[in-house]
Amino acid sequence: MTSTSSETRPLRVADLGTLVVLPWSGETPDGGDMPYLLAYSLGDAPAGPEASATAVAQLLNGSGLPVGGDLIDGNAKPSLPISLLVEAGQAVVSMPPYLNAQCTPPPEWLEAVAARGYAYFVFTTRPWPQAAPGLPVAPEALAAFAGADETLAAAAHLVLPARSLRA
Repeated sequence: MTSTSSETRPLRVADLGTLVVLPWSGETPDGGDMPYLLAYSLGDAPAGPEASATAVAQLLNGSGLPVGGDLIDGNAKPSLPISLLVEAGQAVVSMPPYLNAQCTPPPEWLEAVAARGYAYFVFTTRPWPQAAPGLPVAPEALAAFAGADETLAAAAHLVLPARSLRA
């Protein structure tokens, strides 16, 4: 069996491109709101969007987060290499190798994560260059991207316990 260069080459953080974490919440069948976090690359790595997608897949797989696999319940896996800190109106996702993404979620997201104690985290290998930090994202555009089969199939799906400094 031959291996590709992406399997043998160490992850280069620059190959990821700009990583973004986008929070939102939505009503679920149980009547409550679910806090969601969507992580994606803008696809702006020096080698292009395909390199970004490959690097994100390498990051996820190397962290034990299978792309396109089953939902991982972080409540049942305390050794999960990814964490969510919610403090002072901010959400911070941390992953190896020394990756941290911080965002300011809307109040309804903070209420939903406080009520549930976790967020549903989707980290997709599919780049989304149109949703850059600081630019507004229309709800229709978010729904179209986050709900697309190609986005969901190219993602790791996790239930991330929300931790705080007080906990």
